[in-house]
Amino acid sequence: MTSTDFLDGIGSQLDWQRDLYKDFHREPELGLAEHTTSARITSELTAMGLEVEHISATGLVAVLDNGDGPTVLARADIDALPVTEDTGLDYASTVNGVMHACGHDMHITALLGAVRLLHENRDAWSGTYIALFQPSEEDAAGARAMRDDGLTAKIPTPDIAYAQHVMPMPTGTVNTKAGPVLSAGDSVKITVFGRGAHGSMPHLSVDPVVLAATIVLRLQTIVSRETDPGEFAVVTVGASNSGSKSNIIPDRAELLLNLRTYDMDVRDRIIASIERIVEGECRAAGSPKEPTFEYYDQFPLTDNDEDANDTVTKAFEDYFDEGVVLPATPATASEDFSEIPDAFGIPYAYWMIGSTDAQKYEQAAEAGTVNTDIPANHSPQFAPVIDPTLEIATKAQVIAALSQLGT
Repeated sequence: MTSTDFLDGIGSQLDWQRDLYKDFHREPELGLAEHTTSARITSELTAMGLEVEHISATGLVAVLDNGDGPTVLARADIDALPVTEDTGLDYASTVNGVMHACGHDMHITALLGAVRLLHENRDAWSGTYIALFQPSEEDAAGARAMRDDGLTAKIPTPDIAYAQHVMPMPTGTVNTKAGPVLSAGDSVKITVFGRGAHGSMPHLSVDPVVLAATIVLRLQTIVSRETDPGEFAVVTVGASNSGSKSNIIPDRAELLLNLRTYDMDVRDRIIASIERIVEGECRAAGSPKEPTFEYYDQFPLTDNDEDANDTVTKAFEDYFDEGVVLPATPATASEDFSEIPDAFGIPYAYWMIGSTDAQKYEQAAEAGTVNTDIPANHSPQFAPVIDPTLEIATKAQVIAALSQLGT
């Protein structure tokens, strides 16, 4: 048989995967607290006869050693979000205020399905397959936690790494792209200082509310006036907090910013501009103290290696029917997957799986209402269509592995 013939029998395990997916969806857990999720993954892998290595509190890895050949790492993230579900599904979240609103439950289930298929069909491939289940992607802590717990010393060094993500695109599609596919993301807390006073005595104050307002306005010029129109960048002020009472001028104000970029040089330049503007406005206002900058929730750029992406794209095109494999558009979302291959110094490829009902998506596209009618990741209404999303996602993981390991 050819190395992909065994995928024709995937229907015999899809019932198991559907039930598994619904179980994961019902019991979502937040980052670094995915204890039930991790235990269930461990149970499924152990039932296949595989050994499991726990790395960090809730991360885990299974290694399939199958003779000589390359080593491939495939990653699935496992955490949920602090979102109250509003899908109406009969398998909706049973955890108050927590939901798999980003589709990580689909990622877990697809990777477990791929592991089972590869484990049961070892005559179709040769080498080493590493299935890595990563916690806490949503706050960029999980990949770092596994790395800090000795990931690179505890598993074989991969030659290549793969990951995928369900997105609000037509189900039945796989979307690939070389180069930047997800943006780098940075959040920053800025505190500026004034001099407090009574609201009736503004001449005795340095008003941080006014200072923060001028900073917010000036920050808008970073993208509109300092960034080349051909370069992508987003600077968002998500919160401005100061004061507690109408007749009290406070002594400080806090701004929360979020940045998105596809180029690390652009990122560095924007950060420098933010600090320059904030420091300059503080001096102009006579602020009594220097501002402070606290950077957090920092996500790396997801930048697909050209050769790795070309190889996996060709493998997808060779296997799937025409019209399934489509070019991806870079997404402005961010994630921490690339920290894992970067820790090993290896190339990687990351692709998107369509998860929205194709007919519904087509109708919304024709009406020009995709942005309003199709729930996106992190929405309380986000609900991947199980079929054929689960089958396509499982097969994509297997095909990607076989592009390196196939006999």
